[in-house]
Amino acid sequence: MFPVARAAQSLVARGIQHTAVRRAHRKHEPDFHDKYGTMVLLAGAAVFSAVWGYVFTGLNIEWGFSPVGRITPREWRE
Repeated sequence: MFPVARAAQSLVARGIQHTAVRRAHRKHEPDFHDKYGTMVLLAGAAVFSAVWGYVFTGLNIEWGFSPVGRITPREWRE
């Protein structure tokens, strides 16, 4: 059983080495994430911040540990 396990291990190791060599010699072509990844991340962060900033500034809530007695209803506008 031991020689069979050793042979299987060497086959797996050889396959990994071949894959690594094959990938090392190939030219790296930029994909979508390489080209636009940072831009998409920053745009998403900006949209996230803008939406939540609008929500938080539009609520008129007095922030504190307990909202009891702090939140008062506004008069209805007609």
